[in-house]
Amino acid sequence: MGKTTFTGPIRSGDILNTSGTTIGSNVKNVGSVVMAQTYPITQALTATALATSIVLPANSHILNIQMLVTTVWNGATTTFSVGTSATATELVVGGAGSAIGLIALTPGTDATRTQNWDDTITGKRIYVLSANTGTGVGTITVRYIPQHDTV
Repeated sequence: MGKTTFTGPIRSGDILNTSGTTIGSNVKNVGSVVMAQTYPITQALTATALATSIVLPANSHILNIQMLVTTVWNGATTTFSVGTSATATELVVGGAGSAIGLIALTPGTDATRTQNWDDTITGKRIYVLSANTGTGVGTITVRYIPQHDTV
């Protein structure tokens, strides 16, 4: 199957500008298409921060980050963090890899991490860091709206 690549954000809707108040005929209804990138993760390779091939465009808004754990993280600590540098704490701290399944990751109540989800400002590579080495296996998925604050 062929793939298509666009160089800018994809927007959809048939009314580009608001010129009145009637929904369906003259109120802007254009929205952005949600994008996703995935990367296979192994706990053994993420005991030092792993730079994934996931790179978010500048001004992206992260909707969710998930880890599909297919083999549980093991060892003294079964958590991992996700970030945009080798410290891997800018987006998620303490994600639980201790159960098989789809794990929803969040910024928690940290204001800085929450702001990093709201707007990446510059292009950002995603890093994953496990608390220790082990045999855990999973796939990380990052869903985002690219260039959400551009018109």
